Amino acid sequence: MSLQEELRQVEEDLERLRAEVAEMRRQVGEVGPTDPAERSMMINQADEQEILVGELEARREDLLKRLGGEDEHDHVRPRGTT
Repeated sequence: MSLQEELRQVEEDLERLRAEVAEMRRQVGEVGPTDPAERSMMINQADEQEILVGELEARREDLLKRLGGEDEHDHVRPRGTT
């Protein structure tokens, strides 16, 4: 998979996860009085998804840096050399 393809996949995953987290948070707010354990579980799931969002954002930043560096280095040395 090329860096551009990987970046596109990461951005799609980010968009999907952000929507899922927003929906989870909305549901927690709408549920009203319910079993505290169930409510806590929903909040924890949303928190875990937000951690994944943060990891994907870091991955996206890394890919963007690598793509920028790749463009600069392509003119300096051939691929496969260090």
